[in-house]
Amino acid sequence: MENGDIARVLGETADLMEIAGEDSFVVRAYRRAANTIEGYFERVADILSAQGRKLTDIPDVGAKLAIAIQQIVATGTCERRDALLEKFPPTALEFLRIQGLGPKGIALILEHYRISTMDELERLCLEQKLRVLPRMGAKLEEKVLRSIAQYRQRSGRYLLNYAEGVAGELAAALLQVPGVEAVTPAGSLRRGRETVGDLDLLVTGPDANAALDRFIAYPGVTEVLGRGENKASAKVGREGFQVDVRALPPASFGAALQYFTGSKDHNVALRARAVKMGLKLSEYGLFRAADDLKVAGETEAAVYAALGLAWIPPELRENLGEIEAAAEGRLPQLVELKDLRGDLHMHTTETDGRASLEEMAGAARERGYEYIAITDHSKALAMANGLDEKRVVEFARRVRGMDRNGLGIHVFSGIECDILKDGALDLADDALAELDLVIGSVHSHMNLETAAMTDRLLRALECPHLRILGHPTGRLLLQRDPFPFDFERVAAEAVRRGVWLEINASPERLDLNAPHIRMAKSKGARFTISTDAHHPKHLAGMRYGVVTARRGWLTPADIMNTLPLDRFAEALKKP
Repeated sequence: MENGDIARVLGETADLMEIAGEDSFVVRAYRRAANTIEGYFERVADILSAQGRKLTDIPDVGAKLAIAIQQIVATGTCERRDALLEKFPPTALEFLRIQGLGPKGIALILEHYRISTMDELERLCLEQKLRVLPRMGAKLEEKVLRSIAQYRQRSGRYLLNYAEGVAGELAAALLQVPGVEAVTPAGSLRRGRETVGDLDLLVTGPDANAALDRFIAYPGVTEVLGRGENKASAKVGREGFQVDVRALPPASFGAALQYFTGSKDHNVALRARAVKMGLKLSEYGLFRAADDLKVAGETEAAVYAALGLAWIPPELRENLGEIEAAAEGRLPQLVELKDLRGDLHMHTTETDGRASLEEMAGAARERGYEYIAITDHSKALAMANGLDEKRVVEFARRVRGMDRNGLGIHVFSGIECDILKDGALDLADDALAELDLVIGSVHSHMNLETAAMTDRLLRALECPHLRILGHPTGRLLLQRDPFPFDFERVAAEAVRRGVWLEINASPERLDLNAPHIRMAKSKGARFTISTDAHHPKHLAGMRYGVVTARRGWLTPADIMNTLPLDRFAEALKKP
């Protein structure tokens, strides 16, 4: 590990300590050490490996800091940092990248509002809730919003729900134009990619071109990039999200939709197939190479059929065997949103949720679900007011009592139990035995080495009460990479022990991803799709989990919460 990396971790620890309101002398000590090490002429790792050398010889490094630095060199983090990250949202360090806040500002926000994502921080600003806090105002809100936009621009990618929201708003505006009949998203949004780089909208109708003028005059457009005969491009919103709008004639709409949906690899393979058949495929249609006679183009289905293929769902178009499967009649009947009969991961005001059990149950009932599981946090997540053994048992009894009294939906008592650093679950076995459903999730110590993290998860799978491995890779899209572990080995062990793998539908997670889903399915894994909802409106995010499952080639039979209530209740009982 290089000195700059060590300095960064020390600095992050100092920031977290300041957010926690810890001794300012200790905070300054960490920052001084970080500054010294970053510019130190000698590698800290070399000092540690040299005989007779001590870290305390480095200016501003005392005995306690030397221990922390040794931990950082060995593991990439230190115990103090990990302990603080257990206390605050994982995104606390991301908030520190937002100009205008700083540790004290973040501490103030976390004290008054239970936020955990950048989207929630943005909503606070948009709802003008920062300005009511001490030492904050309207100008700070504006500065934070600008900084959030810049932060997202640096990544160059946008969450699926953000892209979907922009597409919906623009489609609504363009459909008001006389002569416009349909506005269809294409590109990575249509394929359900977990993040989107830009947005393609295809417009059809007798006067589709009129939509281009309406688009570049749209109030949300911040920069017009171009306006041609059939296409207009612009940056939209504070984030500068690029949108391309294309006006298409009905005769070539299907070919254009196929072309602009992609992916690039899928299209290359499809064009190669066309050439072998004496055909030419482009965004304008499918033509005979010999005489340019148009064979298909009005609909996607006709294009695929003319190529001897079943229509391929957009989520599968990544050139990962879908063309061969379509040619041989082997495409799976992918899961659909209507197949889901319950949501198995949600939180209430008992911990860090924003609605009561009754409110969450009512919202799920309105969505047509047969059952839900209430899975609040366990005590290790102190910042979320996690449940200890006594509260778990009491809450389970309360859930069962309410369920008997009739909520119009069956409610399973559950817990999202922390998987501790050593792989043990956060609650005692007798408390877990009181529950209908136990989800085990990692929320801390995410910087373990691959072998250590693998062992941690394998030990967690040994718990006889564990039924679901929650958001298995721990990633937060555009914020935090997955933690390293031997996924194939863990998935195989989960299958052996009858533990299901969660597809977390939160658009900030979408964890598992499609490659992991396909690998786990090949091992015989079973899955659940759940929203991890902290508010009734979050239940609508189930569709993002379904899209992700479809990208992993899953059918209803692969997903446990497609089962009717009686069969699901029976499946909960481990063999």
